[in-house]
Amino acid sequence: MTLHNRINRKVLKEQLQASTRERITLSFYRYIHLADPQEYRDSLYLDFDQLEVLGRVYVAKEGINGQINVPTDRFEEFKSYIDGSDVLGGIRLNIAVEERAKSFFQLKIKVRNKIVADGLNDETFDVTKRGKHLSAKEFNALASDPDTIIVDMRNHYESEVGHFQNAICPDVDTFREALPIVEKMLENDKDKNIVMYCTGGIRCEKASAYYKHKGFKNVFQLDGGIIEYAHQVEKEDLENYYRGKNFVFDERLGERISQEVISVCHQCGKPADTHTNCANDGCHLLFIQCEACAEKMEGCCSSECVEVLL
Repeated sequence: MTLHNRINRKVLKEQLQASTRERITLSFYRYIHLADPQEYRDSLYLDFDQLEVLGRVYVAKEGINGQINVPTDRFEEFKSYIDGSDVLGGIRLNIAVEERAKSFFQLKIKVRNKIVADGLNDETFDVTKRGKHLSAKEFNALASDPDTIIVDMRNHYESEVGHFQNAICPDVDTFREALPIVEKMLENDKDKNIVMYCTGGIRCEKASAYYKHKGFKNVFQLDGGIIEYAHQVEKEDLENYYRGKNFVFDERLGERISQEVISVCHQCGKPADTHTNCANDGCHLLFIQCEACAEKMEGCCSSECVEVLL
């Protein structure tokens, strides 16, 4: 019985890129107690593989976190499976803004200590006492309140290409780093409205409970994150307070939420918001690169990496 992919990733990528079959990209998460994460992981892999699901899923005792894509012609079957699942039934499926892009090329399901690395001791506070969830309309209303502080709970390379107006964007590489830094930044504002957001909401679930435990009075989180916000703004014809791109952790590396380009190419300084993984396999630095520099530098971050490719 095969419980992991055995085909070379490069081959899989070439096969999927050549395919004309549409796929829907989505993410989901749930904090729920899993008595045996490994057993659940193996069962889920068999079910997802049968449904032709591709993507990356983390399973832990505290729950599940996934970013995947599903063939469009099997999406209703996939939703029926989710609805009938004891663990996943009723879960929010965050459909990507650019939903039909080819985002993943293989299925990986891994057992982890946590579904998001946060560095917190969950036994010291109640993770279920989270902040109040906000719709896009409610978020916009609170964002206009002078007693509101908006906090981006993502990493610096995510917020660099896109963020909400007037948001605090910590200069951090990981969520684990962000938690104590944000707490310190806001230590004199515990009575203000603290509104947090992230890509799909999972980081704010834990962060909002943690900050309430730390004495912050009015803690809110954007329900469904930037992804759901973008859908509600379009559906309800709301003013879009987000500027730029939403960074995503798959082959796309970003989806456009507004037309503004708020960042610059790391090589020439011209407006650009396309992330690139350096083409040198020994480097793979993630950086922003415009089309002209991508052509000139052959997708590399430096002349030294270009020389490696020659």
